Amino acid sequence: MISKFTDLGISEDIVRAIEDIGWEEPTPIQTATIPLGLKGTDMFGQAQTGTGKTGAFGTIIVQRTEPMQKLPSSIILVPTRELANQVSDQITELSKYTKHECVPIYGGASIEGQIKRLEKGADVIAGTPGRVKDMINRGILNLSKIEIMVLDEADRMLDMGFIEDIKDILSAMPKSRQTMLFSATMSEDVKRLASDYMIKPKEISVSRDEVVLDLTKQYFISVGRRNKSWALTRILDIDKPKAIIFCQTKKMVDVLDERLTSLNYRVKAIHGDMPQPKREKVLKDFKDDKIQILIATDVAARGLDVDDISYVINYDMPDDVETYIHRIGRTGRAGKEGVAISFVTSEEEHLVREFELRTEMNIEKREVPEAEEGTKDTIRKVIDYDQLADVYGMVKFQVNLGKDDGLGKVGLAEHLIKAAKIRDFAIGKIEIGAGSSVVEVHRDFGNRMMMDLPKIKYRGKKVTVEIYAD
Repeated sequence: MISKFTDLGISEDIVRAIEDIGWEEPTPIQTATIPLGLKGTDMFGQAQTGTGKTGAFGTIIVQRTEPMQKLPSSIILVPTRELANQVSDQITELSKYTKHECVPIYGGASIEGQIKRLEKGADVIAGTPGRVKDMINRGILNLSKIEIMVLDEADRMLDMGFIEDIKDILSAMPKSRQTMLFSATMSEDVKRLASDYMIKPKEISVSRDEVVLDLTKQYFISVGRRNKSWALTRILDIDKPKAIIFCQTKKMVDVLDERLTSLNYRVKAIHGDMPQPKREKVLKDFKDDKIQILIATDVAARGLDVDDISYVINYDMPDDVETYIHRIGRTGRAGKEGVAISFVTSEEEHLVREFELRTEMNIEKREVPEAEEGTKDTIRKVIDYDQLADVYGMVKFQVNLGKDDGLGKVGLAEHLIKAAKIRDFAIGKIEIGAGSSVVEVHRDFGNRMMMDLPKIKYRGKKVTVEIYAD
């Protein structure tokens, strides 16, 4: 491991820190950017959260600047306070033996506390544009000695309307500096920003697809909505992963959080409606292994930087491939293998094929893991008529009644209507056999077929009903 990092030109002190962190080998973005960055080259990197870019620019900063100076020598601008804290934490880890001091600066928190930290001395600033500009205007933050400037997640900062703040901050620092810009997209606005404020930048593109292909095993499980919780608890009980679970809505995040908490799983939820201090506490507890499972929406998890997530579980399948790639990129990081599992209903299986075609990745079908003999499921599996139904909502049932019982199609339909209160419009195609028949019934009447019909004997004969498998 040491030789792989030292081959990039990284100094011994930083490699020791990397070893303590537990990174096993450089990621593609680190391999591509660190050697260039250590030469002082400006660069424009297309990379998303989870590709190892923080380790890349953090390593460059720590190696190329001297610690314990009077004024900051490096600044990293990020879009959110969560990302400011995460970047600061990682640079602190990389500085274990060099003693660089990194201070996070962001809005929504006490400015007095951040001022006190700055007054004690800061080599690196990790901040959001609004609060950094405020500190500059107050005369508290002096950027006249900045040697390295990083814009992280530039596309998000532009989307959030930070462009004027960024320009003001850039004008407060020397032009003779190294500038590194990282963005998930190559939009025209991002390209313009790069060309206006960088000197002959090298363009580097490492797509998340490459990282995911190498390090993440992808699976999908065909499961209906009513049995997602059953499948999830089976995975949590048998595989025991450190997992992040993605849901499409804040309401579903809260529902799943309440359900798993009541079953004594070490779980917490995070979404945009939660107070900021609570969100930070949840993220810290997850990072510190005080909780095993994090349930999140896509927006709330943006910028999450935890290297030891073993599973990503798409409880709700995303609608687009970009979101899918962004989610599964949370695992398979820092040289460690990960697993991504997507719960896919029958209506969503076309998305699996679409994602495979667009990403050239294989998403393998997997069954829900089998519980050990004699053990009870945490949540019981139920019959999911939505999953069993065809495109018209019809489910096939096999009934042990037929010609031998003197029944034809009309007679059997009349018995279903009378005995199980099935509405006539809910009965579809009927295939009469000798000792049994196959009947199509709308999924809304599935429970009546399975539970009510067997309660009534037909001419003294006990009636049995099963789901019919073609």
